[in-house]
Amino acid sequence: MKRTLLAIFVLIFLNSCIPIRIAPNIKDYKLAKGKRFKKGLPKKTVFVFEDPKDANEFYNYINTKFQLKDYYVDVQVPFSIQDNTFYFSFYEVEIPTKTINLIPMAFDVILNQTADMDPILEEAYSSRTGNWYIAMEVFSDTEKDCLIEGSVSRDIVLSYLRDLKNEYLATDNYNEVVFKN
Repeated sequence: MKRTLLAIFVLIFLNSCIPIRIAPNIKDYKLAKGKRFKKGLPKKTVFVFEDPKDANEFYNYINTKFQLKDYYVDVQVPFSIQDNTFYFSFYEVEIPTKTINLIPMAFDVILNQTADMDPILEEAYSSRTGNWYIAMEVFSDTEKDCLIEGSVSRDIVLSYLRDLKNEYLATDNYNEVVFKN
């Protein structure tokens, strides 16, 4: 009985991957402090959502929608809500999910002990899959952080950002958004 339990435990242990870092799963959007979400982001509150599209797609979308002609596309993009001018900056960030794979490690240990061979599966010891996110900060001439708790314009800005995100995710041809403006 003990040998059977030990064998089952060893099989489960060898068939597993141990996660070192797990990327967040964001269904719609998330408000978070930039530095807490990803090192290198500003300390302000950011609007974050998962970006399933290719790299630079959001850049192309913003450049086309606001007709910026590749000038200050990712910083200080102006937009108006109820006769108030706001600005947003966005960041494309990657947070990878890292795991340690035990089967290649065990296989190399066995080969080393029995045949005195060097490790052959060293590249497979860990795996990494990247998850991409768009983080947006919003500010105005009167407020440094429009998304912070208690901000006067937080609700209208959040509504605008949700609509912007949904339009981006639903649009394939970004020239269409020029006609929607």
